[in-house]
Amino acid sequence: MPQGQPSVVPDDGLTTRQRRNRPLVFVHTGPGKGKSTAAFGLALRAWNQGWPIGVFQFVKSAKWKVGEENALKVLGASGEGGPVVWHKMGEGWSWVQRDAQLDNEQAAKEGWEQVKRDLAAETHRLYVLDEFAYPMHWGWIDVAEVIEVLRARPGTQHVVITGRNAPRELVEFADLVTEMTKVKHPMDAGQKGQKGIEW
Repeated sequence: MPQGQPSVVPDDGLTTRQRRNRPLVFVHTGPGKGKSTAAFGLALRAWNQGWPIGVFQFVKSAKWKVGEENALKVLGASGEGGPVVWHKMGEGWSWVQRDAQLDNEQAAKEGWEQVKRDLAAETHRLYVLDEFAYPMHWGWIDVAEVIEVLRARPGTQHVVITGRNAPRELVEFADLVTEMTKVKHPMDAGQKGQKGIEW
């Protein structure tokens, strides 16, 4: 496998191996399609390495059946790679589909509390916090707390956060940030989403 060469080698006292294997925080943001898709692609790589994976969907309801959920659950149960645990609104941490913003805000906070417990226990090696940028953008979850928790997380736990409007402080803190920029989309021509592409 080809490996990229860093353009800068920091004077941080770490060996090349230590620096290579340190846990990362990823942010996939921007108005374009593909933020969650890219995060789930990373989850496939983690599964192949035998890593335990935790997926937390902060906005999509329990009724939303994304294709990656079924695929990763089947792979996780196969015994060939890492185990996969999938939490989403409507299930997983007692979320219930509700209309009131206050209820959704409370649900997001409950989900974040579960993530914090799992990080403290080093439950997973890769966390996909899907659409987690939204609760922070809306002010439901304190960005400074998220950064503090992620900075202090033990072990070698990688965290991927997706969603539009990722807070500036989170973007500055993260190790890898990708902004998806829409150039063209079928919806611009009046075409709705379709099976196998959007879900």
